[in-house]
Amino acid sequence: MSDTDIVIIGGGPAGLFAAFYGGMRNASVTLIESLPQLGGQLAALYPEKYIYDIAGFPKVTAKELAERLDEQMRHFPVNVRLNERVLQVNKLAERQFEVVTDRAVHHARAVIITGGIGMFEPRRLEAKNSEAYEENGLHYTVGELRRFEGRKVLISGGGDSAVDWALMLEPIAESVTLVHRRDKFRAHEHSVQKLLESTVLMKTPWEVLGLTGEKHLERALLRNVVTGETEEIAVDDVVVSHGFISAPGPIADWGLEMSGGSIVVDSRMETSIPGIFAAGDITSYPGKLKLIAVGFGEAPTAVNNAKVYIDPSAKLSPGHSSHMQR
Repeated sequence: MSDTDIVIIGGGPAGLFAAFYGGMRNASVTLIESLPQLGGQLAALYPEKYIYDIAGFPKVTAKELAERLDEQMRHFPVNVRLNERVLQVNKLAERQFEVVTDRAVHHARAVIITGGIGMFEPRRLEAKNSEAYEENGLHYTVGELRRFEGRKVLISGGGDSAVDWALMLEPIAESVTLVHRRDKFRAHEHSVQKLLESTVLMKTPWEVLGLTGEKHLERALLRNVVTGETEEIAVDDVVVSHGFISAPGPIADWGLEMSGGSIVVDSRMETSIPGIFAAGDITSYPGKLKLIAVGFGEAPTAVNNAKVYIDPSAKLSPGHSSHMQR
């Protein structure tokens, strides 16, 4: 059992920055993350994927960003709890919350939820024999890029992740083929332009119809979705990037106002339950943008308002960090 000023639920970018900022406000913080490492879904699924829209970083991998945020957070004695899943949050009284996990019960004076997209799983490839090759040539996450060195890689998808992986694997793999069932990619324009200038073989509008191979994946059967024409190509690996199916998980049962699987917050990042705040992709409000950069702004807003909730005599705005002492 722990007793702390603020319990932060979720160890992604917004949660890590919130934990750091809690330390800046002299609040004791417990950070609870269900995954075995910090960084959230981004670091778990795409550790070597480059991110281009973080202020101050021309480009940074998800893994490096998580490491830098962790380093920043460690300026303060944050109680980090990994591999721990929050099951229930109960408000016992004003400034008294009980956070029940699968391993312990924590007591806090305020709660900040930074749960990202909630519980998630990848959209599976709907192709013949696909299940037989999962973890044996068929991948829904990439992890270390070097595992694809010198291999024939097919990527299925047309969004940012698919295009980014194609560009990152191009100099490492023997060949990269990008298959998308539509004529146009849904990725950022800059990434698509780089793709057009690359050696990646683009197959549009095609889809993966089936996978074959005896002891391991050897071939992929493709189909043109317009003409019905089929083609078989040699592959060593297939990376599927069709997005994820997400759900708020147990959060939906905590009595919070929800909208489309997200938590409704006001301008203070406070939820429908006073004393429970939220930040990052889990939140919903008019004009909401689901960007890491936006979460970095929402996190200190949530922390500062949580500080005032805990101590009504505290200042909402502590001033710039350059004016603060640690």
